[in-house]
Amino acid sequence: MLSSLLRDRAGSPTPLPPWSDPEAFGRRGDRRKLRIANFITLSGPAGLWGPAATNSTLLAASEINKRGGILGREVELSFYDAGGDIDDVVRTAQDVVAAEDADIIVGSHISAVRVELRKVIAGHVPYIYTPVYEGGERTPGVMAIGEIPRQQSRPAIQWLADAKRATRFYLIGSDYVWPWLAHKATKRYIADAGGRVVGEEFVPLGAQDHSAQLARIRAAKPDVVLISLIGTDAILFNRAFGKQGLGAKMLRLGGAMDETVLLGIGAANTENLFCASGYFVDMTSHDNDAFRCRYETAFGRHAPPPGSVAQSNYEGLCFLETIAARTGSLAAKPLLATAANIDYRGARGNVRIRRGDAQMPIHLAEADGLDFRLIRTF
Repeated sequence: MLSSLLRDRAGSPTPLPPWSDPEAFGRRGDRRKLRIANFITLSGPAGLWGPAATNSTLLAASEINKRGGILGREVELSFYDAGGDIDDVVRTAQDVVAAEDADIIVGSHISAVRVELRKVIAGHVPYIYTPVYEGGERTPGVMAIGEIPRQQSRPAIQWLADAKRATRFYLIGSDYVWPWLAHKATKRYIADAGGRVVGEEFVPLGAQDHSAQLARIRAAKPDVVLISLIGTDAILFNRAFGKQGLGAKMLRLGGAMDETVLLGIGAANTENLFCASGYFVDMTSHDNDAFRCRYETAFGRHAPPPGSVAQSNYEGLCFLETIAARTGSLAAKPLLATAANIDYRGARGNVRIRRGDAQMPIHLAEADGLDFRLIRTF
């Protein structure tokens, strides 16, 4: 059963002596188990992805264990909320590291959390970061597999310029590191496509009222609004955008938007809303068809949809299984060396990691009510 993957965290573990081969295992613990600590956002603006992210993690671990585990070690999961106060999340990670309570850490949370967690995790426990992010993660010990702006935003902006004659762009994002750096790159792509930025702003996480931002957008009259708001913040903004009738007047391009966010926005507010991503639930491919079938079998037809952010947790464990098999070891140094240049398969299909950056087909989709209709693959 999927529930058997979870650690029984009641009480304190019995101390065990060090293993005789520290290079192979590098720590104390039960080498029959591979303990993976998952820092998943279960609260805050990005918390809406938590249920499907947890499901995706459980599914991947169950499949891996049916195949005999990772290098013969059964995967055992623990979950921690990465959506609260960042200092609290960091303290939890420090406790996990100090207690030698995890062999691998997997993170699915905003980049602001990653930037702080890597200070206490990197160099101690291998850390896999799974969702879309700003790119450029080169901290020793950290492996990132999400889409980056060069692959995700650049072709979509060029398509909007060519197919929709878009020249005026307004950028709005949440006020933290992913939108800051993504916007910096996006401005170059807009200029390369012959366009110009007519406005830019960053909104505090958790903002409820977007009337001031919408007034400035209306006044600027952009052809496209590029949105890098996160989770429920994106939902509230796009609802208000639609209710003010702006959907008929300008296009929108979302950066961290998936089917879960679309459900929150509502079908009446998705006119002229586009998204570029390496994954959509309705992608037709052998890999995704099989993933969706197994997900529905495990969690039911009405389970939360495993959109891009949630599904990335499934791929995080697929990635780990592949690099461990190629390396033949779970020791940190060879594992990390292998991870920088490798191919693996997940629901997105074949993903190539080259010099630490993930490369995969990027799909451009347009919202069609509560679904995304794929219109182009780059």
